[in-house]
Amino acid sequence: MNLCEGYTTWYWCKSCCSTHFKNNFDKWTSGNETIDKFIRDAQLNADERKKLIEWIPFDKFQNIKEIAKGGFSTVYYAKWIDGPIQWWNIKKQQWERYGQHKVVLKMFDANLNHFLNEMEIHLSTTNIYSYCSIRFYGITKDSETGKYMMVLEYMPGGNFRDHLKKNFNNFNWESKLYYLWKLAFCFKKFHALNIIHQDFHPGNILLFNYKSYNLCISDFGLSKIVGQISKNPEKRNIFGVLPYIAPEVLCGEEYTKAADVYSFAMIIYEIITGFAPYYDMSHDIDLARQICDGLRPKIPIYTPKLITRTIMQCWDAKVTNRPTFRELYKELWKYYCDYKENDFKNYNEITIQIENAVKFSRHLSPKTTTITPINYKTHPEAIFTSRLLNYSSLPKPKNDENFEKELEELTKSIMIASELHIPDF
Repeated sequence: MNLCEGYTTWYWCKSCCSTHFKNNFDKWTSGNETIDKFIRDAQLNADERKKLIEWIPFDKFQNIKEIAKGGFSTVYYAKWIDGPIQWWNIKKQQWERYGQHKVVLKMFDANLNHFLNEMEIHLSTTNIYSYCSIRFYGITKDSETGKYMMVLEYMPGGNFRDHLKKNFNNFNWESKLYYLWKLAFCFKKFHALNIIHQDFHPGNILLFNYKSYNLCISDFGLSKIVGQISKNPEKRNIFGVLPYIAPEVLCGEEYTKAADVYSFAMIIYEIITGFAPYYDMSHDIDLARQICDGLRPKIPIYTPKLITRTIMQCWDAKVTNRPTFRELYKELWKYYCDYKENDFKNYNEITIQIENAVKFSRHLSPKTTTITPINYKTHPEAIFTSRLLNYSSLPKPKNDENFEKELEELTKSIMIASELHIPDF
């Protein structure tokens, strides 16, 4: 096998490969100079395969079929005949490719600037070591509609909400804690790059398959770089899934990193309970008003208190009280490691609380729990896809009148239980 020398990562030499790309610039065009420049710049700067994108002619795709339609785009499944680049073969003087490859084609209904914004942010989240976002292979153009499309990694496991709905009974606490830590880890990475997702919910968390812990974040269509967000509230549209949007954002305030943390609180709740927040309510202005007035999903009493405290801290109406993802990452990693210590046979506080939670839930009478994470039905007007949500005349966000007292008492009980190593039920 003849490969480039001077690798920056495995099988990849940045200087050699950028030269090969540059020599080929005059042999292709997307038909749009801005997009051409975006692809060329990415190719010249790619220091490993995962950061490489290409212009891919539409006739290189087969078996194209629509699989999803969101508020801003339509998603198709397809087979890429050639597949992505592996390396440059010196002997053959050509790129070696993986061969036929399953991919997703994402067609945008919005304007070109929206398309370019998502591509730029998606590419900047790419990191070969963390695998927090799905791979971005390149750009193509639908030969019938003339619309540009992103070519993305296909995740056969689907989205996390469907995964929870179908498999919640098979979720153990090890997997729950791992998923929470991995999500916090990914958003720690995003926020370190000053990227705010702005549409963080389980529908935008994708899995490689139902058996692995390999999850990635998708759909950066609403994402922004800190500092590039509009400073004029009158021109700031609010898009997203209502239960996951922070109350201050609903009221027209700027979307900050803390708003992503609020969304994470709802995701923790959903992973722990199996229920989507406010699944039994109409997602309308009345719900938005109640959220601003302090309404939050009811956390089951058997939930480990350490996790309950994390949820409450993350969905605090006071933005400055919410933890950062850097803090959450450390906290959740500790819980995960403590729980797994000594093959789950230990007296760590999280382990004690989880054991109590499992015992408590087992003793719940089936007659009193007719609605489960497997069989629950959503309200006909509960909408879990992103949409425009510009509500007016919402009250200033506040916590429920008992919120601070409950959080303080919870924190004290955790401290006492931790010191005494006794069950907390």
